[in-house]
Amino acid sequence: MPYTFSRILFVSLLGMASCTQELPQTLETIADARIHKAKFIDRGEPGDSVGDILAFDQPLLNKKAEQIGNNSGTCIRTRTGHSFQCQWTLTLKNGSIQVAGRELDEGASEIAIVGGTGRYAGISGQMESVNNGDGTFTQTLHYWIR
Repeated sequence: MPYTFSRILFVSLLGMASCTQELPQTLETIADARIHKAKFIDRGEPGDSVGDILAFDQPLLNKKAEQIGNNSGTCIRTRTGHSFQCQWTLTLKNGSIQVAGRELDEGASEIAIVGGTGRYAGISGQMESVNNGDGTFTQTLHYWIR
């Protein structure tokens, strides 16, 4: 069957539509470590050393400082005075988001979104985590749900 111009155009447009991606959604949260501080588990050499562990379970707030969920996980010190390797879960009323990656001691950290449940099932993207210096961390998630 010979290909007509309209058939070729239709197939081309169909292919282009399947390749386009939606713009990412954004969610900004604040992990509040002021009251529920991370528990520091000193392993190996006393003080800051490779293998030390942080365990935390803290309120998760919105921009208006209203509690919207909870932020809990663990971090293992991999580079003293520099960074931890972390994994944690942001638990919200309609699902959870799991993240993992290197959390820097200073500056912004780019953390992978590795999965989700409920409304967030099929999530992918990344989260920027910034230590605000006051016991809070601003976590800005840029994500897609497929």
